[in-house]
Amino acid sequence: MRAQTPSTAALLAEMKQGGYVIVLRHGATNRDQADTAPLNHDNIAKQRLLSPAGKEIAQKVGESFRKLGIALGPVYTSKFNRAVETGRLMSGGEVITTLDLTEGGRVVTPIENDRRAEAFWKLVATAPPPGKNTLIVSHKPNIIDAFGKDWFNVKEGEASVFRPDGTGKTALVARFQSAELIQAAR
Repeated sequence: MRAQTPSTAALLAEMKQGGYVIVLRHGATNRDQADTAPLNHDNIAKQRLLSPAGKEIAQKVGESFRKLGIALGPVYTSKFNRAVETGRLMSGGEVITTLDLTEGGRVVTPIENDRRAEAFWKLVATAPPPGKNTLIVSHKPNIIDAFGKDWFNVKEGEASVFRPDGTGKTALVARFQSAELIQAAR
């Protein structure tokens, strides 16, 4: 989705009908912060948080979804606040947090990281409720583990749109930055 082209317009029109899974790397964060207690997801003071710009863009993406008539169904996020807040700002409602989408990195075993990647992939391959789209907000390492090296340069706020086929398989339809969706809604 680089510009408002017929293919972009067609995708947005199709998304109005539901059936897509939108995987988003959380919004822009404060780059001078780090996760200093990565196993304590309730201690928000020890996490890298959304920046003011990250909050604003997440809210604008949510407004763009509503303006375009793209209905969100379930919203799944990691347990880190930057993902939870991104999901809430985009959906305007509550989110479902899960370890399956939470960055584990070097503080969990490779077996656990593999389990999370498999669970992530299964969630992406699950068809949303009729007329709705599923939103998943996660982190770069989880996205790379689930989808592979082609996502190595995934940016904060970047979305990948998938179309599950109902048999446990899914196809990538598009990748775009949040700003591109906001522009398309204008």
